[in-house]
Amino acid sequence: MDFQHIIEQVGSYMDAAGVAIMVVGAVVSLPMALRGYQPKRAEGLAPFSPYRAYRQLLGRSILLGLELLVAADIIRTVAVTPTFESVGVLAIIVLIRTFLSFSLELEITGRWPWQKEKNPGSGTSTPSTSVPS
Repeated sequence: MDFQHIIEQVGSYMDAAGVAIMVVGAVVSLPMALRGYQPKRAEGLAPFSPYRAYRQLLGRSILLGLELLVAADIIRTVAVTPTFESVGVLAIIVLIRTFLSFSLELEITGRWPWQKEKNPGSGTSTPSTSVPS
C-alpha cells in the first residue's frame, strides 16, 4: 500500500462519515423534536414548535457533515492529485459548501457566524465561543 492509496482511503472514510452524520442526524432529530427537545438559545424566548426544533437539529447535523465532506475533498485533492484543474474544482466545491454552511448557520442561530451573540442578562455582546448542542 502506497501513500497515495492510504490518503485516498482516508478521504473515502471521511466522505462516508460526513454522509453518515447527515443521515443519522436526520433520523435522530425527528424523535427528539417530537418529544419536545429545545435546542440551546437565548433565555426568555418562546419555545420552538416541533417543526422548528427539527429544522434546528437537522441543520446542525448537515453542518457537521458538510465540514467532514469539505475536509475529505481537501485531503484527496491536495495530497493525491494536486493539479491546477483539481485545485480549481476543489475551490468551486469549497465555495459552494461554505455558502451552504453560512446559510445554515444563519438559519439555525439567526445571525451570521462573525456576529456577536447578545448576552441576555447584561445587555452586552459576547463572542459566541460555545458549540451549539
